[in-house]
Amino acid sequence: MTETRKDRRWRPTRRGFLIGLGATGGALLLGWQFGVPAARLKLAETFAKPGASFGSIEAAPTVWFTVAPDNVVTLHMPKVEMGQGIYTALGQIAADELELAWEQLQVVSADTLRGPVDSFGTTGSLSVMTMWQPLREAAATLRQMLLTAASQQLGLPVEQLTAEMGVVTPQGAPDRALTYGEIVQNAGDKWEVPEETPPLKTPADFRYIGQPMPRVDFRDKLTGVARYGLDMRMDGMLYGAAAYAPTVAGKLKSARPGDAANQPDVVQVVIEDDFAGVVATSRPAAEAALAKLELEWDDGPLLSMADIANLVSVGQGNATVIQKRGAAHRQLQAAEVSRQVRAEYRTPLAAHAHLEPQAALVHVREDRVEAWVSTQTPQLVQKTLAEVLGRDTEEIQVTATFLGGGFGRKAGTEAAVEAARLSRATGKPVHVGWTRAKEFRAGYLRPPTHHVLQAGLTPDGRVHAYEHQQASADVAFLFLPAAFRLVAGADFGATRGAPWQYAAPHVRTVAWRTPLPFPTGWWRGLGLLANTFAIESFMDELAYAAGEDPLTFRLKHLPEDETGTRLGRVLQTAADLAGWGSPSQGRALGIAACMDAGTAVAQVAEVSVEGKRIRVHRVHCAIDPGLPINPDGVAAQTQGAIIMGLSSTLLERVVVENGRIVHSNFDTYPLITMADAPDVQVEVIRSGDQPYGMGEPPIGPIAAAVANGLFALTGQRVRELPLVL
Repeated sequence: MTETRKDRRWRPTRRGFLIGLGATGGALLLGWQFGVPAARLKLAETFAKPGASFGSIEAAPTVWFTVAPDNVVTLHMPKVEMGQGIYTALGQIAADELELAWEQLQVVSADTLRGPVDSFGTTGSLSVMTMWQPLREAAATLRQMLLTAASQQLGLPVEQLTAEMGVVTPQGAPDRALTYGEIVQNAGDKWEVPEETPPLKTPADFRYIGQPMPRVDFRDKLTGVARYGLDMRMDGMLYGAAAYAPTVAGKLKSARPGDAANQPDVVQVVIEDDFAGVVATSRPAAEAALAKLELEWDDGPLLSMADIANLVSVGQGNATVIQKRGAAHRQLQAAEVSRQVRAEYRTPLAAHAHLEPQAALVHVREDRVEAWVSTQTPQLVQKTLAEVLGRDTEEIQVTATFLGGGFGRKAGTEAAVEAARLSRATGKPVHVGWTRAKEFRAGYLRPPTHHVLQAGLTPDGRVHAYEHQQASADVAFLFLPAAFRLVAGADFGATRGAPWQYAAPHVRTVAWRTPLPFPTGWWRGLGLLANTFAIESFMDELAYAAGEDPLTFRLKHLPEDETGTRLGRVLQTAADLAGWGSPSQGRALGIAACMDAGTAVAQVAEVSVEGKRIRVHRVHCAIDPGLPINPDGVAAQTQGAIIMGLSSTLLERVVVENGRIVHSNFDTYPLITMADAPDVQVEVIRSGDQPYGMGEPPIGPIAAAVANGLFALTGQRVRELPLVL
C-alpha cells in the first residue's frame, strides 16, 4: 500500500504520537521514532486521514502497533529475530502493558520506511534492556487511548472500564464489552492522546513478563512458512555473485569481462571501480562464471599465523589504560607482596560459522529500492545502499528477514551491496547468496588476542596488586569512523570483559590495539570469551598459588556492592548445582564467572580426558539477568551460548597460510557436534525488576571453566585456545 504527498494531513499533538487509520477496515496505527542507543523514544507526528496508510517511500512517520478490526494487534519489530527469541520477549512486554490475549498478538519485522528507526541494530545484548521502558510506556499509552475511546463510545467514565485480554468491559455490564478491534472501528479518527504516560503495571500484576511463553515464531519456522534471506524470491529474479580476493588482505587492481559473458545462463557481467560481478539465471551459473573473469589482484601482505601472532601481542600498537585503581605497577614490586604470579594467554582467529551465509534480494527501481536482507542492522544497510547507489535513504526500503544465525557477522552489508549493484545494472531483482567457501574467506573474523597478567599476593593470600595487559585486533572499530577511533583509543568491542571484576587495592588494565591488514570484527560476545578465558583462568592460578579452593578464593575477592552480591550468588548456585568439591571419579570440576551487559553468570564444567581428547560431560550454569522476561528463552540463550563457546574452546581456529584462509567448509573447520555436546543445566535467578542483556553474557565463562577443570584433573595449565593437551 502506498501514500502520496497530497493524501497526507499532518496534525501535531501534545505528545507527538503518530496515529493513523489503515486503508484496510480502519485499522489503528500507532508509532514513534526510535533513537540510538535506544534508551528513550522520540515520538513522531500525528497522522489522521481516514483511508490512508503508511508504506510509501515518502512517509515520514513510523509504525509500531497496528490494531485491526479483527482484534489482532501487530507489533512492528525494530529488532531482528535471528533465533534468539527477541520477537517473543519484546512481544511479552507489549502484550502485558496492552492487556492482550497472547494469541491476539502477532509480531512482524519492521522495514526502514514504515518501521521504527533503530540505528543501533540488533547487537550487544541490548535489545530487551534498551526497549524495556519505552515499549512499556508506549503500550500503556495505547491501552489508555483505547480505554478513553471506549468511554466515549459507551457513555461511561473510564474509571468504570477494565481492559483485559484485548477487551474493554464496563463494571457490572459484561454484555456491553467491546474488543479493541471494535473500538478502533467505531472511533474513526477521534483519538485522544494522554498528556502524561499512564501508570505502568507493577510486577505483581504481570501476566506474561517473567513467564515461559511459547515463541511467536515457532509455528512459522516449524511449518516452513518463515522466510530467511536465502529463501527470498520475486518474479523475474536473477542470481548474482561477486569476485573476492584469494588472499585475506587482497584488493582488486583491474578487471575485464574475459569469457564470463559467454558462459551458459549468464545474463550480464558488471564491472564497476573495485567491483566485479556476474548475473545469471541460476546461482551455480553465476558462481561458475566468476572463474572466467580476467582479474588482477594486489595480494597484500602474505601473512602466516606467526606473523599475525607477532602483530597482535602486548607491546605492539597503541596502548590505552582502561581501568586504574591505586598504583598496580609500582605495588607489584612492593615489599608487602610476598609472591608474584605471571601468565600469558592467547586466543586465535575464529569464524562465525552461522548456518545461513550472507544473503540479500534487492530490486533497484526507478522510484525506489526494495531490499530483503539477512541482516542485524537494517538501517546500516539502508544508509550503505543509499551511498552506493547515489539515492536518498527515503527511497530505500530494507526489510530484515529471519536470520539463520548472526553472531555479529550479519552486521555486514556485503551481500546487499552486491545485489544492489547487480540489480541496478540489469534493471531486475537480483538475489545474492554467498557460498560457504566465500563466507569463510571473504568475511570478517573474530580477532586474535594476547594477554599478559601479573598479580602480587599478600602473605594471607589476598590479591594486593593486579595488572592485565591485553592485545587485540579491532572488533567495533571496523564499523566506526576514524575520528571516533582516535578519540576512544581502545576498541570497546575488543575490551569487553577485560576490566577486572574482583576487589583489590591496586588494579590496572591496559589495552593494546593492533589493526590487522584484513578485517576483524563483531563475534558473539565481542571480546568477552577471550578476556574472560584469560582473567578467570588466571584467577584459578592465583587461587592455587594462595593454596585456596578456587570457589572460596573468588568469593573472598568479590567487591562489597551489588555486583559482588550478584556474582557471589551465581557462583555459589552453580557450585551447588555441580556438587562442588565432589566430582565423579576420573573427572574434575572447573569454575568461572563474569558480569556482562548487567547480567551475572557462573559456570562449572565437568571435565575428563580420554587419551588426548578433552571431554566436557556437564555444564552447570547459574545466570542472573535481573528480571528474566521469558525464563525458557533465558535458558535457551544460555545453552546456545555455552555450546558455541565450547566449540570455540575445544575446536575452532581459523588458519592463514601464505595470506590465504585454508578453510572452505566444515570439513577443515570443525564445530562441536551433538555427540560431544554436554548436558547443560541452567538455573535462572531473578534479582530485580529490571531486565539485563542475555544473548552474549553466557559465552564468557565457558572456556575458562573447562581450562580450570582440565588443570584440576591433569595439573596441566593450558593457556591457549583451542585447548589441546
